[in-house]
Amino acid sequence: MPRLRSIVLARPLRTGFLTTIGVLLAIAVGLAVSNLSTVFIYLLFAVFLALAIEPAVKWCSRRGISRPWAIVIVFVGVFVVLGAILGFAIPILVGQIALFATSVPTLIDDFSRSGLFHTLEGIFGPGLEGLLGDLQSFVADPANIAAIGGGALKVGVSVATGLSGAVIVIVLTLYFVASLPTIKSSMYRLAPARNRPRLSDMTEQITDAIGGYTAGMVTLAFFNAVFTGILYFALGLPFPPLMMAAAFLLTLIPLVGSVLFWAIGSILAVFASPVDALIFAAAYLVYMQLEAYVLTPRVMNRAVSIPGSLVVIGALVGGTLLGLLGALIAVPVTASILLIIKQIWIPQQDARV
Repeated sequence: MPRLRSIVLARPLRTGFLTTIGVLLAIAVGLAVSNLSTVFIYLLFAVFLALAIEPAVKWCSRRGISRPWAIVIVFVGVFVVLGAILGFAIPILVGQIALFATSVPTLIDDFSRSGLFHTLEGIFGPGLEGLLGDLQSFVADPANIAAIGGGALKVGVSVATGLSGAVIVIVLTLYFVASLPTIKSSMYRLAPARNRPRLSDMTEQITDAIGGYTAGMVTLAFFNAVFTGILYFALGLPFPPLMMAAAFLLTLIPLVGSVLFWAIGSILAVFASPVDALIFAAAYLVYMQLEAYVLTPRVMNRAVSIPGSLVVIGALVGGTLLGLLGALIAVPVTASILLIIKQIWIPQQDARV
Protein backbone atom coordinates (compact mmCIF):
# COMPACT_ATOMS: atom_id res chain seq x y z
CA MET A 1 0.00 0.00 0.00
CA PRO A 2 2.78 2.56 0.80
CA ARG A 3 4.48 1.58 -2.46
CA LEU A 4 1.28 2.23 -4.43
CA ARG A 5 0.87 5.61 -2.72
CA SER A 6 4.45 6.54 -3.58
CA ILE A 7 3.93 5.63 -7.25
CA VAL A 8 0.76 7.75 -7.39
CA LEU A 9 2.52 10.70 -5.79
CA ALA A 10 5.59 10.30 -8.01
CA ARG A 11 3.64 10.14 -11.26
CA PRO A 12 0.40 12.03 -10.69
CA LEU A 13 -0.06 13.00 -14.35
CA ARG A 14 0.30 9.44 -15.63
CA THR A 15 -1.95 8.06 -12.89
CA GLY A 16 -4.66 10.65 -13.55
CA PHE A 17 -4.44 10.06 -17.30
CA LEU A 18 -4.81 6.26 -16.96
CA THR A 19 -7.66 6.66 -14.48
CA THR A 20 -9.48 9.01 -16.84
CA ILE A 21 -8.97 6.61 -19.76
CA GLY A 22 -10.38 3.74 -17.65
CA VAL A 23 -13.45 5.74 -16.66
CA LEU A 24 -14.08 6.87 -20.25
CA LEU A 25 -13.67 3.29 -21.48
CA ALA A 26 -16.18 2.04 -18.89
CA ILE A 27 -18.65 4.76 -19.93
CA ALA A 28 -18.17 3.89 -23.62
CA VAL A 29 -18.82 0.20 -22.92
CA GLY A 30 -21.93 1.08 -20.91
CA LEU A 31 -23.26 3.31 -23.71
CA ALA A 32 -22.55 0.62 -26.31
CA VAL A 33 -24.43 -1.99 -24.29
CA SER A 34 -27.32 0.44 -23.79
CA ASN A 35 -27.50 1.28 -27.51
CA LEU A 36 -27.32 -2.41 -28.44
CA SER A 37 -29.97 -3.48 -25.93
CA THR A 38 -32.56 -3.94 -28.70
CA VAL A 39 -30.16 -6.18 -30.61
CA PHE A 40 -29.51 -8.24 -27.48
CA ILE A 41 -33.26 -8.64 -26.93
CA TYR A 42 -33.72 -9.80 -30.55
CA LEU A 43 -30.90 -12.34 -30.12
CA LEU A 44 -32.28 -13.59 -26.82
CA PHE A 45 -35.79 -13.90 -28.21
CA ALA A 46 -34.50 -15.76 -31.28
CA VAL A 47 -32.46 -18.19 -29.16
CA PHE A 48 -35.49 -18.84 -26.95
CA LEU A 49 -37.72 -19.52 -29.98
CA ALA A 50 -35.06 -21.74 -31.57
CA LEU A 51 -34.82 -23.85 -28.42
CA ALA A 52 -38.63 -23.98 -28.25
CA ILE A 53 -38.87 -25.22 -31.84
CA GLU A 54 -36.01 -27.73 -31.51
CA PRO A 55 -38.16 -30.52 -29.90
CA ALA A 56 -40.51 -30.46 -32.92
CA VAL A 57 -37.51 -30.68 -35.28
CA LYS A 58 -36.14 -33.62 -33.28
CA TRP A 59 -39.55 -35.31 -33.41
CA CYS A 60 -39.53 -35.11 -37.21
CA SER A 61 -35.91 -36.29 -37.37
CA ARG A 62 -36.69 -39.38 -35.28
CA ARG A 63 -39.21 -40.37 -37.95
CA GLY A 64 -36.61 -40.57 -40.69
CA ILE A 65 -36.87 -37.00 -42.01
CA SER A 66 -33.54 -35.25 -42.61
CA ARG A 67 -32.88 -32.24 -40.39
CA PRO A 68 -33.09 -29.61 -43.19
CA TRP A 69 -36.47 -30.94 -44.33
CA ALA A 70 -37.61 -31.24 -40.70
CA ILE A 71 -36.79 -27.54 -40.18
CA VAL A 72 -38.70 -26.61 -43.35
CA ILE A 73 -41.73 -28.67 -42.28
CA VAL A 74 -41.80 -27.20 -38.78
CA PHE A 75 -41.43 -23.60 -39.95
CA VAL A 76 -44.04 -23.99 -42.69
CA GLY A 77 -46.40 -25.58 -40.16
CA VAL A 78 -45.85 -22.76 -37.67
CA PHE A 79 -46.43 -20.08 -40.33
CA VAL A 80 -49.56 -21.79 -41.64
CA VAL A 81 -51.07 -22.08 -38.16
CA LEU A 82 -50.14 -18.50 -37.22
CA GLY A 83 -51.40 -17.17 -40.55
CA ALA A 84 -54.72 -18.94 -40.14
CA ILE A 85 -55.13 -17.72 -36.56
CA LEU A 86 -54.16 -14.13 -37.36
CA GLY A 87 -56.25 -14.05 -40.53
CA PHE A 88 -59.27 -15.14 -38.52
CA ALA A 89 -58.58 -13.20 -35.32
CA ILE A 90 -57.29 -9.81 -36.51
CA PRO A 91 -60.52 -8.63 -38.21
CA ILE A 92 -62.52 -9.72 -35.16
CA LEU A 93 -60.11 -8.06 -32.73
CA VAL A 94 -60.02 -4.81 -34.72
CA GLY A 95 -63.80 -4.70 -34.66
CA GLN A 96 -63.84 -5.53 -30.94
CA ILE A 97 -61.33 -2.79 -30.12
CA ALA A 98 -63.34 -0.23 -32.12
CA LEU A 99 -66.54 -1.39 -30.40
CA PHE A 100 -64.83 -1.20 -27.01
CA ALA A 101 -63.67 2.38 -27.65
CA THR A 102 -67.18 3.48 -28.62
CA SER A 103 -68.97 1.51 -25.88
CA VAL A 104 -66.93 2.57 -22.85
CA PRO A 105 -68.89 5.83 -22.26
CA THR A 106 -72.16 3.88 -22.41
CA LEU A 107 -70.83 1.25 -19.99
CA ILE A 108 -69.75 3.97 -17.56
CA ASP A 109 -73.14 5.68 -17.85
CA ASP A 110 -75.00 2.41 -17.18
CA PHE A 111 -72.73 1.68 -14.23
CA SER A 112 -73.47 5.13 -12.73
CA ARG A 113 -77.17 4.13 -12.61
CA SER A 114 -76.58 0.74 -11.00
CA GLY A 115 -77.24 -0.14 -7.38
CA LEU A 116 -73.58 -1.01 -6.85
CA PHE A 117 -72.54 2.52 -7.80
CA HIS A 118 -74.99 4.06 -5.36
CA THR A 119 -73.69 1.74 -2.64
CA LEU A 120 -70.10 2.77 -3.39
CA GLU A 121 -71.17 6.43 -3.50
CA GLY A 122 -72.62 6.07 -0.02
CA ILE A 123 -69.27 4.71 1.18
CA PHE A 124 -66.87 7.08 -0.61
CA GLY A 125 -69.05 10.17 -0.86
CA PRO A 126 -70.37 12.32 -3.75
CA GLY A 127 -66.88 12.78 -5.17
CA LEU A 128 -67.16 9.36 -6.80
CA GLU A 129 -69.80 10.63 -9.23
CA GLY A 130 -67.54 13.49 -10.29
CA LEU A 131 -64.62 11.11 -10.77
CA LEU A 132 -66.76 8.84 -12.93
CA GLY A 133 -67.95 11.85 -14.96
CA ASP A 134 -64.37 12.97 -15.55
CA LEU A 135 -63.46 9.44 -16.67
CA GLN A 136 -66.39 9.39 -19.07
CA SER A 137 -65.44 12.78 -20.53
CA PHE A 138 -61.83 11.69 -20.92
CA VAL A 139 -62.71 8.46 -22.74
CA ALA A 140 -65.28 10.17 -24.95
CA ASP A 141 -62.67 12.58 -26.33
CA PRO A 142 -60.75 10.89 -29.21
CA ALA A 143 -57.87 13.32 -28.76
CA ASN A 144 -57.16 11.87 -25.32
CA ILE A 145 -57.06 8.33 -26.67
CA ALA A 146 -54.66 9.45 -29.40
CA ALA A 147 -52.51 11.19 -26.79
CA ILE A 148 -52.26 7.96 -24.77
CA GLY A 149 -50.97 6.15 -27.82
CA GLY A 150 -48.53 8.96 -28.57
CA GLY A 151 -50.33 10.10 -31.71
CA ALA A 152 -50.83 8.47 -35.09
CA LEU A 153 -47.22 9.02 -36.15
CA LYS A 154 -45.82 7.34 -33.04
CA VAL A 155 -48.23 4.44 -33.40
CA GLY A 156 -47.21 4.02 -37.04
CA VAL A 157 -43.53 4.07 -36.13
CA SER A 158 -44.14 1.52 -33.38
CA VAL A 159 -45.97 -0.79 -35.79
CA ALA A 160 -43.19 -0.49 -38.37
CA THR A 161 -40.54 -1.13 -35.71
CA GLY A 162 -42.46 -4.13 -34.44
CA LEU A 163 -42.79 -5.63 -37.93
CA SER A 164 -39.11 -5.12 -38.73
CA GLY A 165 -38.17 -6.61 -35.36
CA ALA A 166 -40.41 -9.63 -36.04
CA VAL A 167 -38.70 -10.21 -39.39
CA ILE A 168 -35.26 -9.98 -37.76
CA VAL A 169 -36.27 -12.41 -35.01
CA ILE A 170 -37.70 -14.89 -37.54
CA VAL A 171 -34.51 -14.82 -39.64
CA LEU A 172 -32.31 -15.22 -36.56
CA THR A 173 -34.51 -18.05 -35.27
CA LEU A 174 -34.21 -19.89 -38.58
CA TYR A 175 -30.43 -19.47 -38.49
CA PHE A 176 -30.14 -20.68 -34.89
CA VAL A 177 -32.35 -23.72 -35.50
CA ALA A 178 -30.37 -24.68 -38.63
CA SER A 179 -27.00 -24.30 -36.90
CA LEU A 180 -27.96 -25.48 -33.40
CA PRO A 181 -26.03 -28.81 -33.59
CA THR A 182 -22.92 -26.95 -34.80
CA ILE A 183 -23.28 -24.34 -32.04
CA LYS A 184 -23.61 -27.07 -29.42
CA SER A 185 -20.59 -29.05 -30.65
CA SER A 186 -18.49 -25.88 -30.77
CA MET A 187 -19.54 -25.02 -27.23
CA TYR A 188 -18.65 -28.52 -26.01
CA ARG A 189 -15.11 -28.14 -27.38
CA LEU A 190 -14.54 -25.16 -25.09
CA ALA A 191 -14.74 -27.51 -22.10
CA PRO A 192 -12.09 -30.07 -21.11
CA ALA A 193 -12.53 -33.43 -22.87
CA ARG A 194 -13.37 -35.22 -19.61
CA ASN A 195 -16.30 -32.85 -18.96
CA ARG A 196 -17.83 -32.86 -22.45
CA PRO A 197 -20.22 -35.82 -21.97
CA ARG A 198 -21.60 -34.24 -18.80
CA LEU A 199 -21.89 -30.83 -20.48
CA SER A 200 -23.68 -32.42 -23.45
CA ASP A 201 -26.16 -34.18 -21.16
CA MET A 202 -26.91 -30.97 -19.23
CA THR A 203 -27.32 -28.97 -22.42
CA GLU A 204 -29.83 -31.48 -23.81
CA GLN A 205 -31.77 -31.38 -20.54
CA ILE A 206 -31.90 -27.58 -20.61
CA THR A 207 -32.98 -27.38 -24.27
CA ASP A 208 -35.64 -30.06 -23.74
CA ALA A 209 -36.91 -28.20 -20.66
CA ILE A 210 -37.20 -24.92 -22.59
CA GLY A 211 -39.04 -26.59 -25.46
CA GLY A 212 -41.40 -28.43 -23.13
CA TYR A 213 -42.00 -25.32 -21.04
CA THR A 214 -42.86 -23.21 -24.09
CA ALA A 215 -45.31 -25.80 -25.43
CA GLY A 216 -46.83 -26.15 -21.96
CA MET A 217 -47.31 -22.40 -21.47
CA VAL A 218 -48.96 -22.04 -24.88
CA THR A 219 -51.27 -24.95 -24.06
CA LEU A 220 -52.25 -23.49 -20.68
CA ALA A 221 -52.79 -20.04 -22.21
CA PHE A 222 -55.05 -21.61 -24.84
CA PHE A 223 -57.11 -23.30 -22.10
CA ASN A 224 -57.39 -19.95 -20.32
CA ALA A 225 -58.59 -18.21 -23.47
CA VAL A 226 -61.21 -20.91 -24.16
CA PHE A 227 -62.50 -20.84 -20.60
CA THR A 228 -62.69 -17.04 -20.66
CA GLY A 229 -64.60 -17.10 -23.94
CA ILE A 230 -67.09 -19.63 -22.59
CA LEU A 231 -67.69 -17.57 -19.44
CA TYR A 232 -68.07 -14.27 -21.27
CA PHE A 233 -70.43 -15.72 -23.88
CA ALA A 234 -72.48 -17.62 -21.27
CA LEU A 235 -72.84 -14.59 -18.99
CA GLY A 236 -73.50 -12.19 -21.86
CA LEU A 237 -70.54 -10.00 -20.94
CA PRO A 238 -69.15 -7.59 -23.56
CA PHE A 239 -66.20 -8.16 -25.93
CA PRO A 240 -65.64 -11.95 -25.56
CA PRO A 241 -63.12 -12.27 -28.46
CA LEU A 242 -61.10 -9.32 -27.16
CA MET A 243 -61.00 -10.79 -23.67
CA MET A 244 -60.01 -14.20 -25.05
CA ALA A 245 -57.02 -12.60 -26.79
CA ALA A 246 -56.12 -10.71 -23.59
CA ALA A 247 -56.39 -13.94 -21.57
CA PHE A 248 -54.11 -15.81 -23.97
CA LEU A 249 -51.40 -13.12 -23.98
CA LEU A 250 -51.46 -12.33 -20.26
CA THR A 251 -51.54 -15.92 -19.03
CA LEU A 252 -48.32 -16.64 -20.92
CA ILE A 253 -46.71 -14.88 -17.96
CA PRO A 254 -46.23 -17.57 -15.29
CA LEU A 255 -48.43 -17.32 -12.17
CA VAL A 256 -48.73 -13.53 -12.23
CA GLY A 257 -50.49 -13.46 -15.62
CA SER A 258 -53.57 -15.39 -14.47
CA VAL A 259 -54.05 -13.14 -11.43
CA LEU A 260 -53.59 -10.02 -13.54
CA PHE A 261 -56.17 -11.16 -16.10
CA TRP A 262 -58.59 -12.18 -13.33
CA ALA A 263 -58.47 -8.60 -12.03
CA ILE A 264 -58.85 -7.02 -15.49
CA GLY A 265 -61.65 -9.35 -16.58
CA SER A 266 -63.57 -8.87 -13.33
CA ILE A 267 -63.26 -5.07 -13.36
CA LEU A 268 -64.45 -4.85 -16.97
CA ALA A 269 -67.39 -7.14 -16.19
CA VAL A 270 -68.46 -4.89 -13.28
CA PHE A 271 -69.38 -2.11 -15.72
CA ALA A 272 -71.74 -4.46 -17.58
CA SER A 273 -73.27 -6.34 -14.64
CA PRO A 274 -72.00 -6.49 -11.05
CA VAL A 275 -73.72 -9.84 -10.48
CA ASP A 276 -72.21 -11.38 -13.63
CA ALA A 277 -68.84 -9.88 -12.65
CA LEU A 278 -69.07 -11.64 -9.29
CA ILE A 279 -69.94 -14.92 -11.03
CA PHE A 280 -67.02 -14.49 -13.44
CA ALA A 281 -64.59 -13.68 -10.62
CA ALA A 282 -65.67 -16.71 -8.59
CA ALA A 283 -65.65 -19.08 -11.59
CA TYR A 284 -62.23 -17.90 -12.75
CA LEU A 285 -60.83 -18.29 -9.23
CA VAL A 286 -62.04 -21.91 -9.25
CA TYR A 287 -60.44 -22.39 -12.67
CA MET A 288 -57.15 -20.95 -11.39
CA GLN A 289 -57.12 -23.57 -8.64
CA LEU A 290 -57.96 -26.30 -11.16
CA GLU A 291 -55.16 -25.09 -13.42
CA ALA A 292 -52.64 -24.91 -10.57
CA TYR A 293 -53.33 -28.36 -9.12
CA VAL A 294 -54.57 -30.40 -12.11
CA LEU A 295 -53.72 -28.90 -15.51
CA THR A 296 -50.25 -27.47 -14.82
CA PRO A 297 -48.80 -30.67 -13.29
CA ARG A 298 -50.14 -32.74 -16.21
CA VAL A 299 -48.95 -30.32 -18.90
CA MET A 300 -45.61 -29.46 -17.30
CA ASN A 301 -44.66 -32.90 -15.95
CA ARG A 302 -42.03 -33.34 -18.66
CA ALA A 303 -40.84 -29.76 -18.81
CA VAL A 304 -39.66 -27.99 -15.65
CA SER A 305 -40.14 -28.58 -11.96
CA ILE A 306 -39.15 -25.72 -9.68
CA PRO A 307 -40.67 -24.28 -6.48
CA GLY A 308 -43.50 -21.79 -6.95
CA SER A 309 -41.71 -19.10 -4.95
CA LEU A 310 -38.78 -19.22 -7.39
CA VAL A 311 -41.23 -18.98 -10.30
CA VAL A 312 -42.68 -15.74 -8.88
CA ILE A 313 -39.24 -14.29 -8.08
CA GLY A 314 -37.90 -15.25 -11.51
CA ALA A 315 -40.93 -13.77 -13.29
CA LEU A 316 -40.62 -10.49 -11.35
CA VAL A 317 -36.87 -10.19 -11.99
CA GLY A 318 -37.19 -11.14 -15.67
CA GLY A 319 -40.14 -8.80 -16.20
CA THR A 320 -38.28 -5.91 -14.56
CA LEU A 321 -35.16 -6.44 -16.68
CA LEU A 322 -36.63 -7.41 -20.07
CA GLY A 323 -40.37 -6.83 -19.87
CA LEU A 324 -42.68 -9.54 -21.26
CA LEU A 325 -39.76 -11.45 -22.80
CA GLY A 326 -38.00 -11.58 -19.45
CA ALA A 327 -41.13 -12.89 -17.74
CA LEU A 328 -41.53 -15.59 -20.39
CA ILE A 329 -37.97 -16.90 -20.19
CA ALA A 330 -37.65 -16.51 -16.42
CA VAL A 331 -38.88 -20.03 -15.61
CA PRO A 332 -36.60 -21.99 -18.00
CA VAL A 333 -33.64 -19.81 -17.01
CA THR A 334 -34.38 -20.48 -13.33
CA ALA A 335 -34.72 -24.20 -14.06
CA SER A 336 -31.38 -24.16 -15.89
CA ILE A 337 -29.66 -22.46 -12.95
CA LEU A 338 -31.14 -25.00 -10.52
CA LEU A 339 -29.99 -27.85 -12.76
CA ILE A 340 -26.43 -26.49 -12.80
CA ILE A 341 -26.47 -26.07 -9.03
CA LYS A 342 -27.78 -29.61 -8.45
CA GLN A 343 -25.43 -31.35 -10.87
CA ILE A 344 -22.22 -29.31 -10.49
CA TRP A 345 -22.08 -27.10 -7.43
CA ILE A 346 -23.73 -29.40 -4.87
CA PRO A 347 -21.63 -32.48 -5.85
CA GLN A 348 -18.48 -30.36 -5.56
CA GLN A 349 -19.53 -29.25 -2.10
CA ASP A 350 -20.41 -32.83 -1.08
CA ALA A 351 -16.94 -33.98 -2.18
CA ARG A 352 -15.27 -31.54 0.22
CA VAL A 353 -14.90 -33.35 3.52
